[in-house]
Amino acid sequence: MRLHRNLVFAVIDSLRDIFNEGVYADKAVEKALKRDKRWGARDRKFVAETIYEIVRWKRLYAEIAAVHEPYSRPNLWRLFSVWCVLRGIQLPDWNQIEPTPVRRIKGRFDELSKIRKFRESIPDWIDDLGVDALGEKVWTEEIASLNKQAEVILRTNTLKTTKKQLQQQLFDENIAVESIEGYDDALKLKERANVFKTEAFKKGWFEVQDASSQLVAPYLDVKPGMKVVDTCAGAGGKTLHLASLMENKGQLIAMDIYESKLKKLKIRARRNGVHNIDTRVIDSTKPIKKLYGKADRVLIDAPCSGLGVIRRNPDSKWKLEPEFIDKIMDTQADILDRYSRIVKPGGKLVYATCSILPAENQNQVQLFLTQHEEFNLLKDQKILSSQSGFDGFYMAVLEKSL
Repeated sequence: MRLHRNLVFAVIDSLRDIFNEGVYADKAVEKALKRDKRWGARDRKFVAETIYEIVRWKRLYAEIAAVHEPYSRPNLWRLFSVWCVLRGIQLPDWNQIEPTPVRRIKGRFDELSKIRKFRESIPDWIDDLGVDALGEKVWTEEIASLNKQAEVILRTNTLKTTKKQLQQQLFDENIAVESIEGYDDALKLKERANVFKTEAFKKGWFEVQDASSQLVAPYLDVKPGMKVVDTCAGAGGKTLHLASLMENKGQLIAMDIYESKLKKLKIRARRNGVHNIDTRVIDSTKPIKKLYGKADRVLIDAPCSGLGVIRRNPDSKWKLEPEFIDKIMDTQADILDRYSRIVKPGGKLVYATCSILPAENQNQVQLFLTQHEEFNLLKDQKILSSQSGFDGFYMAVLEKSL
């Protein structure tokens, strides 16, 4: 592989923004890809994937390069040099690249790869937390899986097309996909591609959504004509899935504390041909209280640590703090207590997170049940990335007695 100066500079600048300025990796990549409109698909792929790779393996590379935060520009170049050496990429004769001890880098890599926290490039506290929560064996397998690059998974919008028709349309646009056993509407890309430029996307035939996430909406067992509330809708991936399962019939209320996210949902809903969604901003206690006892189904896709989705958000490993875990668990318990009151007698509630920690999942549900005897646990499901090959997730169905 021959390195191009303008592409590498885009990578270095992005790493500076992510590591030193606290910019989210996806935003940094988005900004980097706008630097030069002349870049082709291969150039854009190099920039995006290299940024994510170095972010993912930051601790390992920094240990090998013997550099510490905040990273100076020379230190960022040293991280990049380590990445090149470990991938067998010949370093160019540029002023920014110092003489690089290839042998020492490879030897140090072999040495550090025997220690999990370096091999998997994670903070000590996350490694300790994972062992305590899942046990040594399961955690070792799980964190290895969570460090693999996430595949691109599509969810067929059944309001507009079928999975077979979508597959053919994408094939006609030179994008090869395949079905995933056990996931009704999912298609997996055989090779990464920019699916957002396809006619199929513009026509609203699909959304990009991980396979594990696609299991949540069916868990609610919705029917056309029901009154359904998605209490933490965000930009609406699961809301749109619920709308398709409801066949656009009934009322689907999408709520969130961020109005900006709900505005994005409205745009996506128009493209998807969804017209049974009513968005409501949670700007006080009133929007929730108005719905007490009125919904057939309630989804609480709760805010969480996000430890199940670090494959697609590798920078979260470095942004997450131990104090946040305790704080978010209090938030989850509070949300469960208040939002559960929206469920009418005989209705169902689904509590879901993209975390793999029992403290955020099973333990929260058990605590809730001890305090709310009117609810019964029907079933729950824990999804580990190491077992499914997709994101880590948890979901539980609770029914309110008549």
